[in-house]
Amino acid sequence: MLSIDEIKQLIKLLDESTVDEFVYQVDGEKLKLKKHTTPTYIQETVATPLPTLTGNTGVAAPEQPSPTDTEPVETKASYDYEITSPMVGTFYLTESPESDPYVTVGDQIRKGNVVCMIEAMKLFNEIESDVDGEIVEIFAENGELVEYGQPLFGIKRK
Repeated sequence: MLSIDEIKQLIKLLDESTVDEFVYQVDGEKLKLKKHTTPTYIQETVATPLPTLTGNTGVAAPEQPSPTDTEPVETKASYDYEITSPMVGTFYLTESPESDPYVTVGDQIRKGNVVCMIEAMKLFNEIESDVDGEIVEIFAENGELVEYGQPLFGIKRK
């Protein structure tokens, strides 16, 4: 049978490919990997220009917004590092339903601290921090399915 590392590698390869399902069978043992894909719908909005008034009709033309009014306002993220999911699986902030979360917003963490757990194929994988800092945002919900590379935490590094 395949080792854990080989299974993890297969999960990663499946996630990065266009294949939705993979079955591996040897000596009566079977491994089946299947993506949870959901259709994506894109909605396009077409803006129609306002009619312009010409001549003196006695009605003032609507005021056109100045270029500074229509420019997008950039908001600076309050974090400078993201911890991302190393695999596809179910995200857990707690070790068990009765236990306290590994981390909460505002917690100080050190490199190597466990910040969450991801369950993949009935295996629970502890996810550790790569940096020292403060948890500023938690992007995933407890029990939520996460994708490979999906941001999980926003960290303000020390």
